[in-house]
Amino acid sequence: MSRLPIDPELPQTEDFERIFLEDVPLMDVRAPVEFADGAFPQASNLPLIDDLERHDIGTTYKQQGQDAAIAEGLKRVSGALKQQRVAAWEAFAREHPEGILYCFRGGMRSQIAQQWLHDATGISYPRIRGGYKALRRYLIDQLALNASRMRPVVIGGRTGAGKTRLIEELTPRIDLEDLAWHRGSAFGRHATAQPAQVSFENALSVQLLRIVKTGNPFFVAEDESRNIGARHIPMAFFEHFSRAPVVVLEATVEERIAVTREEYVHEALTEYVALAGPDAGWEQWADYLRDSLTRIRKRLGGVNYQRISDLLENALRKHRESGDTGAHDDWIEALLIDYYDAMYRYQLEQKQNRIRFAGNRDQVMEYLKEEFGIGRAEK
Repeated sequence: MSRLPIDPELPQTEDFERIFLEDVPLMDVRAPVEFADGAFPQASNLPLIDDLERHDIGTTYKQQGQDAAIAEGLKRVSGALKQQRVAAWEAFAREHPEGILYCFRGGMRSQIAQQWLHDATGISYPRIRGGYKALRRYLIDQLALNASRMRPVVIGGRTGAGKTRLIEELTPRIDLEDLAWHRGSAFGRHATAQPAQVSFENALSVQLLRIVKTGNPFFVAEDESRNIGARHIPMAFFEHFSRAPVVVLEATVEERIAVTREEYVHEALTEYVALAGPDAGWEQWADYLRDSLTRIRKRLGGVNYQRISDLLENALRKHRESGDTGAHDDWIEALLIDYYDAMYRYQLEQKQNRIRFAGNRDQVMEYLKEEFGIGRAEK
C-alpha cells in the first residue's frame, strides 16, 4: 500500500505460545469484514483500511496492478483520516504496551501500521511474523495435538438439570456453549449472533492449550452433540470428546423447571431488552420463544405442539399484563417431559458404557474433586 521506507529493525515476534498462554492483547489491522470472518479472543479490530477502501484498492490492484493499488491506498488513507487511525493505534499501544499488531500475512498492512505508529509516536510496537495466517495455523495444529492429550470429563443430564451452571463453578473447564454463544438446544440461541466458526475454533484451541500446559489435562465440559447451534465442534476435538467418561447430573422436575425458566424467560428477556429496549425487546423475545417452538413442531406432533403453543401464549399474556412469570412453568414442564426427556433417554442409551457416576449437584462435585482433581473455581 505504500513505498514509504520500512524500518527493518522494527520488532517482530513469532512466540505464539506465549501470546495465547499469557493472553497478550492483539491489535488486528485487517478490515472489519476480515475480522468478522475469524478473530482471536484477545484481539481488537483497528483497521488500516475499512471494508469499502479494501474493496476499491483490491479492484485497482486487479485492474491496474500493485503500484496503482498502492497509490490508491495512500490517497484514500491520508491527512485527517490517517491521523485518526494512527491515534487509535497509539491509544491501544499505550493502554497495552505489552501488545502486538498483525494483518493477514504479516506483510504490507501491518508493516505500514507499525511504521506510521513509530513515525508519529516513537512507539516500536511489535508485529506478528506471518500475521493472522500464521497464528491461525498455529492454533489449528495445537488443537489437533492437544486434543490427543486432553482428558475431558463430560457432564450429562436432562435439560434444565443445571449442567452449565455447575460447569461455571468448576475448574479446569471448557464451556463449549459459552464459546459457541448458544445454549445447545432448540431454544438455545441468544439475542446476539454466534461468533464465526473460525473464531469459535480459535477460542476453543486457546482454552485447550492453556489447560494442557498446566500439566493436568483433565477438565470438565458439558455433554454436546457436534453441532452447537450453527457452529460445529472441530473433529480433532470431538472424536476424543465423544469417548470421554460421562458424569450424570440429576435433578428433580421442579429444579429443572426453575433452571429452564431462568434461562429461557428471565435471562433471555433481559438480553433482548438490553439490545432493543423494553417494548421491542419484549416482542423480539416473545418471537424467539415462538420461533423456537415452531422449529420442533414436527417432532412434537400436531397435538402436542398446539397444546404447548397455547400454554406459551397464555404465559406470555399473563406475563405482559401483570409481570407474573409463573405461568411459564406450564409450557416449560410440558416441553421438558414431552420433548427433551424423550431425546435424553435415547441419548443416554448410547452412552451407557461411558457413564462413571450419577448424582445430585453436591455428589457430582465431590466425585469430580476426588477422581479428577476438578474443583471449585476461585471467585
